[in-house]
Amino acid sequence: MSPSKQRESADDISDPSASLDHEDEPSSGSEIDAADIASPSTSTQRKKKKKKSKVSKALHGLGGNSEIPQELVDHVLDKVKAEGGAGSVEVNQDSVREALEQLKIMDVVKGKAGIGGINRKDMGEHKFWATQPVPQLDEGPPIDDGYIEPSKPREEVRQESYPLPKDFEWSTLDIDDPKQNKEVYDLLSLNYVEDDEASFRFQYSSEFLQWALKPPGYHKEWHVGVRVSSNKKLVAFISGVPMNLRVRGHLFPVAEINYLCVHKKLRSKRLAPVLIKEVTRQVHLKGTFQAIYTAGVVIPTPVSVCRYHHRLMNIPKLVDIKFCYVPRSMTLARMIRVNKVPSTFTTRGLRQMEGKDVQQVADLFTRYMKRFEMVPVFGEDEVQHQFMSGIGTGAVGDGGPGRRVGQVTWTYVVEDPDTHKITDFFSFYSLPSTVIHNTKNPVLEAAYLFYYASETAFVDGAEESGQLKKRLESVIGDALVVANEAKFDVFNALTLMDNVPILQDLKFGLGDGILNFYLYNWRTAPLAGMNSEGGVAPGKGVGVVML
Repeated sequence: MSPSKQRESADDISDPSASLDHEDEPSSGSEIDAADIASPSTSTQRKKKKKKSKVSKALHGLGGNSEIPQELVDHVLDKVKAEGGAGSVEVNQDSVREALEQLKIMDVVKGKAGIGGINRKDMGEHKFWATQPVPQLDEGPPIDDGYIEPSKPREEVRQESYPLPKDFEWSTLDIDDPKQNKEVYDLLSLNYVEDDEASFRFQYSSEFLQWALKPPGYHKEWHVGVRVSSNKKLVAFISGVPMNLRVRGHLFPVAEINYLCVHKKLRSKRLAPVLIKEVTRQVHLKGTFQAIYTAGVVIPTPVSVCRYHHRLMNIPKLVDIKFCYVPRSMTLARMIRVNKVPSTFTTRGLRQMEGKDVQQVADLFTRYMKRFEMVPVFGEDEVQHQFMSGIGTGAVGDGGPGRRVGQVTWTYVVEDPDTHKITDFFSFYSLPSTVIHNTKNPVLEAAYLFYYASETAFVDGAEESGQLKKRLESVIGDALVVANEAKFDVFNALTLMDNVPILQDLKFGLGDGILNFYLYNWRTAPLAGMNSEGGVAPGKGVGVVML
């Protein structure tokens, strides 16, 4: 089981669909205090009974014996008949339903084909998302790109916080305060994303949270928490950070929504919908009315879908923690030999990024990202933050082989030795996971490919001739060398940007993790992620890397 499955549901944004009957007045339910939260979990048997009951209730709500919602059947039937083709006249509701069941489409709809496991949420009737300005699943492609609901003046935005269940209160988190930073770290470390078998859980460091939640122009009010009123224990969290986003020809400010986390013992409290509504209110108060977020499950409505790939590096450890297995046709020794990472760079002029490089990197990044359909727009301040603020302190090696103390990001540039021009750069970040119930190897060290760019993209015919592919294989291949020297166990990448053509040759293996991208209050036609869309090659629709 791969940590990509953890990554997919990092936002766990589907939580609101869990039987939200009274959105503005969430039920308080039974009282849960700090003592209850600290107490041991209920038995596995009781948990299974409770989950089964919830699933049964959700399926019953879909109507009939089939799990396929009628609206989905109608949508597929209309699309088939509209497109015509051989056999379309004979197609009816029964044949569509049978085909969808054979395809196990509900596994995708419910997230079983994505994150699955304990983070899986039933799609139900999307009572919450049906009330939100997002494209619904039964809508066709938009005629034009644009907002769904118009922006409002500040005085028309709700001024008071949404009501919480009894015994809970809102809290604004100050990530600069070491105590509050640790509270967020503890909450995420113990209650955030786990994989299907509860083997891995993300381990966000204090330095990571500082880097991820404090980009230029961030708003502390967008770091929203919920505490137990009696003892002030932090039991839920959601964050937003500002970003300028270009979607095709439109540029607008958005909130990047992330880290939706509710304490495991409070999942029945319906806190997630209220958290989303409250952070949305805070975002609106700052004059922003669009957002971007990701999830491993399907909710209304993905604008793109990407898939994880993994470059295995520390094979013995990955096999020991059951991240991967030795194929029947291969021995462990041969698997290690096949996946051996080179020890030397292939790109001439490669070095670590320095402060003096910010202007050139910003210019190269801006030009390179124009080649994709949905991208962040970074000024020099954002480039400085994203690629330099997480490099840690001290010298390389002080934090372990290939690492500074507290290092989160690695960014390297390629400098032409004659002209001193920056011709390429790459970056990746560290996001380890706790390996649950493994004392020998308690931490999985995972690197994630971040942003990169190359001047080769602007050479006439570079893509058609394979010149760009060759250059990126060299540059990103050197990123693997850096990560291997820093003792990372695995290097992860998504099918976005220019990744797709180079993954196989760099020995990335296909992962089972799916990541859906969503836009709030914005309509646009589907963007090319793991598959092509509208004549656009796979990956080239998405240029946003979500943390």
